[in-house]
Amino acid sequence: MISAPAGFGKTTLVSEWLSAKPRVAWLSLEQADCDIQRFFNYLIHALQTLDSSLGQTALATLDALSTVNTEELLTSLINDLSTLSEGVFLVLDDYHATNSDVVDEAVEFLLEHSPPQFHLVITSRTVPNLPLPRLRVRGQIIELNAGDLRFMPDEAAGFFNRVMGLNLSAEDISTLESRTEGWIAGLQLAAMSLQKQADVAGFITSFSGGHQVALDYLVEEVLQKQADVAGFITSFSGGHQVALDYLVEEVLQKQAKDIQTFLLQTSILERFCAPLCDAVTNLGTGEATLDYLERVNLLLVPLDHERRWYRYHHLFADALRARLYKTQADLTAELHLRASRWLEQHTFTAEAIHHALQATAFERAARLIESEWSVVRKPNFQSQPYLAWLRALPAEIIQQRPVLSLSYGWEMMNAGELDGVKTRLADAEAGFRSAREQDPIYLASVENARGYLGLVNQMTTQAIHHAGRAMEYAHPKDDYSRGISGSIQGVAQLRLGNLETAYDKLAASMASWQRAGNVMFGVSMTFVLADIRTVQGRLSDAIYCYQQALQYVSSQGQPRIKGAAEFHIGLSELFREQGNTAKAQQHLQQSLELGEASALLDWQYRLRLAQARAQQSQGDFEAALEFLDEAEQVYYTTSLPITQPLAAMKARIWIHQGKLAEAAAWARAQGLTVNDELNYLREYEHLTLARLLMAQQRVDDAAKLLLRLLAAAETGGRMGSALEILLLQALQSHTLEGTAAGLAPLTRALTLAEPEGYVRLFVDEGRAMKQLLLGAKAQGILPNYVSKLLTAFKTPKQQLVPSAISDDLIEALSPRELEVLQLIAEGLSNQAIAKRLSLSLSTIKGHNRNIFGKLLVQRRTEAVAKARALSLI
Repeated sequence: MISAPAGFGKTTLVSEWLSAKPRVAWLSLEQADCDIQRFFNYLIHALQTLDSSLGQTALATLDALSTVNTEELLTSLINDLSTLSEGVFLVLDDYHATNSDVVDEAVEFLLEHSPPQFHLVITSRTVPNLPLPRLRVRGQIIELNAGDLRFMPDEAAGFFNRVMGLNLSAEDISTLESRTEGWIAGLQLAAMSLQKQADVAGFITSFSGGHQVALDYLVEEVLQKQADVAGFITSFSGGHQVALDYLVEEVLQKQAKDIQTFLLQTSILERFCAPLCDAVTNLGTGEATLDYLERVNLLLVPLDHERRWYRYHHLFADALRARLYKTQADLTAELHLRASRWLEQHTFTAEAIHHALQATAFERAARLIESEWSVVRKPNFQSQPYLAWLRALPAEIIQQRPVLSLSYGWEMMNAGELDGVKTRLADAEAGFRSAREQDPIYLASVENARGYLGLVNQMTTQAIHHAGRAMEYAHPKDDYSRGISGSIQGVAQLRLGNLETAYDKLAASMASWQRAGNVMFGVSMTFVLADIRTVQGRLSDAIYCYQQALQYVSSQGQPRIKGAAEFHIGLSELFREQGNTAKAQQHLQQSLELGEASALLDWQYRLRLAQARAQQSQGDFEAALEFLDEAEQVYYTTSLPITQPLAAMKARIWIHQGKLAEAAAWARAQGLTVNDELNYLREYEHLTLARLLMAQQRVDDAAKLLLRLLAAAETGGRMGSALEILLLQALQSHTLEGTAAGLAPLTRALTLAEPEGYVRLFVDEGRAMKQLLLGAKAQGILPNYVSKLLTAFKTPKQQLVPSAISDDLIEALSPRELEVLQLIAEGLSNQAIAKRLSLSLSTIKGHNRNIFGKLLVQRRTEAVAKARALSLI
């Protein structure tokens, strides 16, 4: 961490230090990099200069999604970095420029989880908002500040006399060093000015006297107007700026005219190379001039090891620009325009747009902005930078260009800004329709945007209507547009409970994306299709959905693509339901091994749901509730409907625990009653209400609700739901009238369940269900299947998440307890562990008690020692 005001040589120091290191990635940050998508994009590309395979998955996710999940992207990137055998250095230069809490959080996560071979170097004018005290305690940080970087008198002497070739006396050097307070930029410019001075002594006298008097006067003027002395001290670098302005003027006056012209005209560029300088200045001396500027140390900062790209020191550039605007204001627009043209020709489109806007060449900027947005390839462009460009354009320019209006509407939605979207889309459609040749791909995109807006606003009918119109506009071979339309229609039909229609639409949309060559989108709806088949009671078809998707991504050479981790979770759940514990464990382990690098944004949520259901099946209700709490903390909002709300899952566990008051409070909070209008989206909640009514012995209400639910499920083809309802009817009849009364609904349930191999659905209902199955066996009802189910009741409990067990333990440690134990061994405090795992402090303390009890110890050190002796960590 190197933090000091401008002009103290931070970047130069790091560049020199790392010049001998073989694996260095360099990212020079700018104010625009406060946008987290842009920050991640540049970060990944910087790392890919070391190894092109680094961050490929993260970059694909960043390009495909409209919002950024920081932890998901960084976890993927960290996993890639962990595979490297050599140490790597990442430099974040000018970190202060971002000034972003979101970027700070991303860097903090990177610091907390990076592998040991990864080293981060930060230069900043200010001390960043990062957990520096924690890093200091761990001995994981080296810090340098202005006091470390300033030139001491002996260093100033070496610089002036040996490096710059001046023959200054000790007294002269002391004067300059004290006046500049060891400020390197000031010393450098003073030295350059001295090289041109005929009267060195006179210059030094002037610099130490008159110029200092002027500087003192200006500082005093500022002080007299300062209400906040502390604020002035914080901003005292302004005094350096005054000195810099003077020294720049001194340096410029001593340079040849062509060098002065070069410096002033190229100051408009944030970064530059020789050909770009030639294009801007029309001098044709770019390479020679850059060599000269670097040779004389004129605050030129190289940005790559090959020394092709440079920038000026920021304060130097600011002073040059100020002088350019003061002396040649009428030329600045033309300079920006020249830069924009060259940058466009060399495909630096974003920078070309910046200079076009600076030149107020709005038509050029608009054309370039259009080229950065493609209705086919980039429906989810990085929204914030794009929106900033659009907002810099005059409104009439946008209205004249329907593509800009269309892209404006899409990117506003991607950024979560819904106000004004309708107007943008209306302007776009009007422009496309008035065009001499109407392009159906754009009309289709307008309608798809309206359909997506309908989904976001919960206006399902509108979403279906507009997506249908988009499908009519789209060319039969426009697979990308048709894929978007199909996904909108599918999700809308799912909300309406039309499962088979939803399945067909979503399957068709994935097929369209596969034809378009988008592998990730081509499997993106797999888990939705599998969920539909599960609700329909078709477990085998659900398994096939996942297996087919995994086979497809493998055939495309992308077995670790986003979504693969979810597919294995889904398979684990389905095999668990069928009682195949070995396969369930295998797929859950594969999902964990793939991790977030191969997961969509809700993988953590789905993983915890699977873990909660596994714990509930084992009768560990407290552990199940804990996993549900964790799921709530990592939930990621999507456009898909929630059919099994977390609150309803918790209510079911409370019913199992006999905590009926808590379950009843949940039902009241949701406004659930026996007479509600039934629909697919609330079916799980109403089934939970039926369980509550049964537990409360409200027999008539429960029976009435179950009858209505069964009719609705059968009408909607939701035989998975119908199975659960039939089991509840069987249990209620068994309780009220005896086993014989429950056999009728049970027999029907068994008949539906046997072909699909259901097991846990029966076993998880507990002892009463076992008695019913014994009755069915006595009656000879589906004897083979019933015997299989009864055997499952006798199977010892097996965990579906990795756990530690030893002959020396009285009870196995759960996966979460193992994780906490490992972090204890790493020396983390309870509070740090809570933050790392996104759990409450009280939950961590509870885990500690359980760990100590199972290990038969009383202290952390004892727990760590025993765990190591048992090879648990």
